[in-house]
Amino acid sequence: MQILLYILAVLAGIIALVLIVALFIKKDYLVVRTIPISATPPSIFNYIKFLKNQDNYSKWAMMDPNMKKEFSGTDAEIGFVSAWDSPIKNVGKGQQKITKLIPNKSVELEIQFIRPFPGLANAVFQIDEINATESKVSWSLQSSMKYPTNFMLLFMNMDKMIGNDLEIGLNNLKQLMESK
Repeated sequence: MQILLYILAVLAGIIALVLIVALFIKKDYLVVRTIPISATPPSIFNYIKFLKNQDNYSKWAMMDPNMKKEFSGTDAEIGFVSAWDSPIKNVGKGQQKITKLIPNKSVELEIQFIRPFPGLANAVFQIDEINATESKVSWSLQSSMKYPTNFMLLFMNMDKMIGNDLEIGLNNLKQLMESK
């Protein structure tokens, strides 16, 4: 009986420690990747504002070519929703909505993840002109983890995990834009 009480006390101590540590860990994270593309801001903007085009460059969209997709609204307009559902764990289920468009400058999205983990994120494609024939394109993803699940951020390198996927997507976008 004493051993059981000792084990319960240790478990309670570990849980309390995790909860206390989680109070002091950041909840928010931002991942950004940037690439130069030999194309003008209008040509890049007019391609990425169509969410259906993500099938051609986003690593996540390419992970399951058979995922179920549903669309609502008019693509390339504020309010357009692109939803996906895949049995592949790394793809899962969710939706993204265009929330802001600044012509030839940026596309902003709200992403709602449903499965495998619920969450909300904001993604931004930012386009800046370098010169008459070249642009700098940044793709960022910003989100947060609620307390006490933010404790997992101690063991997860979100910059590396998400950043690698953003880099792949930007490299794919670069190839597409420069082959036009």
